[in-house]
Amino acid sequence: MKKKRKSVSYAKWGYIFILPFFITYLIFSLIPLVDTVRFSFFEYYRSGIKQIGPNFVGWANYAELLKSDMITYGKNTLILWVIGFIPQIVVALVLANWFTDVRLKIHKLQFFKVVIYLPNLIMASAFAMLIFSIFSDIGPINELIKHTTGGEAFRFLSYTGSTMGLVAFMNFIMWFGNTTILLMAAMMGINESVIEAAEIDGASSSQIFWKITLPHLTPMILLGAIYTVVETSNYSELDINKKITGSMFDTTKLYSFSAAMSWIYFCAVIAVLLVVFLISVWLGRRSQR
Repeated sequence: MKKKRKSVSYAKWGYIFILPFFITYLIFSLIPLVDTVRFSFFEYYRSGIKQIGPNFVGWANYAELLKSDMITYGKNTLILWVIGFIPQIVVALVLANWFTDVRLKIHKLQFFKVVIYLPNLIMASAFAMLIFSIFSDIGPINELIKHTTGGEAFRFLSYTGSTMGLVAFMNFIMWFGNTTILLMAAMMGINESVIEAAEIDGASSSQIFWKITLPHLTPMILLGAIYTVVETSNYSELDINKKITGSMFDTTKLYSFSAAMSWIYFCAVIAVLLVVFLISVWLGRRSQR
């Protein structure tokens, strides 16, 4: 009688290989993150060489934040999310529709795909320095303005509106290529027989787009919105992020106040992502009627 050979399970090796990541994340990210919740309910700072606290103060840090100018910073960030996402998704939809339309017979299509995706490969900090150099007071844009109009340079970085516009422009340039590629992949996944059947039934191009194409693109549009919100929220030059990092070195508040501020910002980002998700679901259901 033949002995049964023991089957070798390699699944455990997969868990072993990814275990260092989870251990590192637990020690250096998750535990400190959870600890900031505790700090936000305490008074904890240094006065000279003397350490004050930790003394439990309850919701006092959060109440003080609501009286500060953080609401204004939040409004500016919300505006950046809107002006960063809407142009991006509109341009990406147009380009994806052009690139996937075989009737247009666009030449060198691969070249255009590489060009629009290239800014996504550049580090955000390097890209920010490039935008700063181009639009600075002595940058090429201002030099062009002075030579063509004969007037003075426009200080793009000295006004709130122009600075927000540059940040939104940078976010658009960096991410519209990635969004275009995602939408192209979703469009090419649509069954051609469905579109052909709609054309036979007399559907126009706009009806096909709104009733067939757009519902299939809803998950990718949602993903693009999430990318925009998350990436914009991480910009170190945002006023709200400067406020959070600056309060960490404020000797009168230090850890506790910045911890409360970061958690309010985190909850606001989650709330915006939830709203984006609900709007995306609603649009998807409405277009399928």
